[in-house]
Amino acid sequence: MTIYEEEHDLFRESFRSFLSDRVTPRFEEFEKAGIMDRSLYPEAGRHGFLGMAVPEEHGGGGVKDFRFNAVIDEELIYSGGGGGPGGFTLHNDVCTPYFIEYCDDEQAARWLPGIATGELITAIAMTEPGTGSDLASIATTAVRDGDEYIVNGAKTFITNGINSDLVIVVCRTGEGRSGLSLIVLERDMPGFERGRNLDKIGQHSGDTAELFFDDVRVPAANILGEEGHALEYLQFNLAQERLSIGVTGLAAAEAALGWTVDYVKERQAFGQSIASFQNTKFELADVSTEVEVTRPFIEQCITQLNAGELSAAQAARAKLWGSELQGRTVDRCLQLFGGYGYMAEYPIGNAYVDARISRIYGGTSEIMKTIISKDVLG
Repeated sequence: MTIYEEEHDLFRESFRSFLSDRVTPRFEEFEKAGIMDRSLYPEAGRHGFLGMAVPEEHGGGGVKDFRFNAVIDEELIYSGGGGGPGGFTLHNDVCTPYFIEYCDDEQAARWLPGIATGELITAIAMTEPGTGSDLASIATTAVRDGDEYIVNGAKTFITNGINSDLVIVVCRTGEGRSGLSLIVLERDMPGFERGRNLDKIGQHSGDTAELFFDDVRVPAANILGEEGHALEYLQFNLAQERLSIGVTGLAAAEAALGWTVDYVKERQAFGQSIASFQNTKFELADVSTEVEVTRPFIEQCITQLNAGELSAAQAARAKLWGSELQGRTVDRCLQLFGGYGYMAEYPIGNAYVDARISRIYGGTSEIMKTIISKDVLG
């Protein structure tokens, strides 16, 4: 059984072809450059791979069905190049929902068409140099000055930080937890500077940047929703964001298993294939079982999300289990490659370093356990 229908299968075939033709051949180039060619976003938009949930009147697909998002998340991983093109996932799964949900009519007309076509690449800036999971400690300020806000501060670890045209910035507009707001900064606003494209241990082709704001004057018309409601708004999409990471984690485990099965059948040691060794059989049996029992759970969560019924705790379970499964599986599979698993020419090596961040971003595994424990204990 599967939650996917014929329209999703056709969408998958189309996106897989797009990756094969336009992304995979250039993956090594993107890895060395530390960034994906931003021209791929408009190409993806023309094919309908961005803004699937954006209303039709604003140029999007007009379909709120996370199964299409999940297809993209999975295929990016199966292609062996999820780290850089994963910016598509951030754009679709994490950022676009805020614009759809909280844009007023003027903002929707101004931003949504470009978001759907890929002409406007999105990012969200929460983390600061001294603030990780504790969003209430955010220090970046936005001070109202007539019809503008003056924004000062800095953000770090921002995915799509270099390529982005629209950045949703979590700013302090007042005191305490109710003093945070979401303000959209646009490319080339005076005082809005991008720092380093950060040198990460994995996901090299995905640009991750520092952002600096020095008296950036932002029109008050760029505030998303109402002032002081940022924490409430951020909660709105956390379930989808965390499920997206769970989907990616499962896909990474599935991909690693597939690559490893192919490798051990071909590789010879001591006069026989590695696949014939008992240890290989037992390791793959364990990995296969974990992958198989995870798939129905993740698909159940997707169904719940589409129905508006995915709880914060269930999303945390999907994120925790999917990301931990990813790390555990890729590590065990790499071991079966031996020394070749440590070579960058094999996708399992890239998958290994790409996997580590999934237990950190979107909320660490420890934060997920805290959320789940509250649900268990009441």
